[in-house]
Amino acid sequence: MTYARFSARALACVVLLAGCAAADSQSASAKSTHDKVAITTSSDEARQLYLKGRDLNEKLRATDARAQFEKAIALDPNFALAYIGLANTAGTPKEFFDATDHATALASKVTEGERHMILGLAAQMKGDPATTISHYTTLVKLYPNDERAQTLLGITYFGRQDYQTAVVHFEEAIKINPSFTTPYNQLGYAYRFLDRNDDAERTFKKYTELIPDDPNPYDSYAELLMKRGRFDDSIKAYQKALSMDPNFIASYIGIGNDYLYKGDTEKARAAFAKINEVARNTGERRISHLWMANSYIHEGKTDKAIEEIKAGSALAAKENDAAARSVDMTQIGDILREAGRFDDALANYKLSVATLEKSQVPEEVKAAARRNLIFEEGRVAAMRNDLATAKAKSAEYAKQVALKNRPFEVRQQHELAGMIALAEKHGDAAVAEFKQANQQDPRILYMTSRAYIAAGNKNEAADYARKADKFNGLSFNYAYLRNKPENGTMDAAN
Repeated sequence: MTYARFSARALACVVLLAGCAAADSQSASAKSTHDKVAITTSSDEARQLYLKGRDLNEKLRATDARAQFEKAIALDPNFALAYIGLANTAGTPKEFFDATDHATALASKVTEGERHMILGLAAQMKGDPATTISHYTTLVKLYPNDERAQTLLGITYFGRQDYQTAVVHFEEAIKINPSFTTPYNQLGYAYRFLDRNDDAERTFKKYTELIPDDPNPYDSYAELLMKRGRFDDSIKAYQKALSMDPNFIASYIGIGNDYLYKGDTEKARAAFAKINEVARNTGERRISHLWMANSYIHEGKTDKAIEEIKAGSALAAKENDAAARSVDMTQIGDILREAGRFDDALANYKLSVATLEKSQVPEEVKAAARRNLIFEEGRVAAMRNDLATAKAKSAEYAKQVALKNRPFEVRQQHELAGMIALAEKHGDAAVAEFKQANQQDPRILYMTSRAYIAAGNKNEAADYARKADKFNGLSFNYAYLRNKPENGTMDAAN
């Protein structure tokens, strides 16, 4: 399991790992003279609760960690790093925004290292990648021997799909503290995404050796087994993780996906239903509905899938979480779009933006949603073969994306440009665009295969079709490929 708490389209946040210091709490004007980022709090008991929560969160036990951060804040309402902990363990966008706002309000009352962590988080929330990287890079320059600072910067590059740079920082964190487990987990995933599967397996095994009684090493290794198509072995590894912690939600997701790849949707749904049985908060219950919806998409049951998303959205409505509801409407729009129900899809995309506009989220988040609507309108137009509209939307989106240069949006820009080039049968141009889109999305791999067919390169087409067909990862989008045999690309993979 990686550190992503939400999908990128669900206002993703990167986990921020606070540094450890043995010193007593410091005043806001104090500058840490230690190798590690300080922890500013007025309560020793709150500090111990925070450290316990941090340890749990670093082991991907977010719900358990969140309870410790809440207790720490009850003892010290001005405990900035504990609010960062709450942001990192948020199960919903609303929880993330609320915690980040609290941390930001305390930025002037902590040490320099803590302040860079807080401001980096705030920039992440507002979709400002340049400022995020700037704060975390400065943090590492100030504290080059803080393994958590190095890991934080590595995770940030990981989220940008710059896996080579992420590896550098994870390896440096391990060099600083070989017993610190977090970078092993992230390094294993970075190797996996670089197709260095043997290195990934070696790293995950070392991770397991360091904390053999913790569920996440087995969960992470299970995901690697899934990637390699060893679904039964993957299920066993996930089950071992659950034997250590029956509330480890990620492993139920993994088991369900293994069964989806095996073609057994009933057993997949049983695994996803189990999440709801053990769920301890709204975020976990919503996860159950999300993956249940995915199982129906695998079967082409669009309306059943939408019912599940709406059930999860009803939970968000009870908590007045407009951001989560907005995400759900976009998700429904995607499902409808892939089912060819374009008018209904567009209506949901627009409703998603309208819902967010009425919420209390930062203006930068609302602006990002407005930009995303342009992308969605262009994507629908391309699928309708309305290329005049698609090109107009693509040009407008590219212009707005250039102002922010957010990696996620840049990848979407290339996806839309690739779709237009493919519709015009400009195979080489489509290939060039898709290779700059999201390489962790099996849909992109599939469209790249189609682009190679248009370019007359059957060998590369077959290779990318195989990558799409055998994606074998935790991807909601893979379900959309099950009914897409156009041009024989999926057949070419077999």
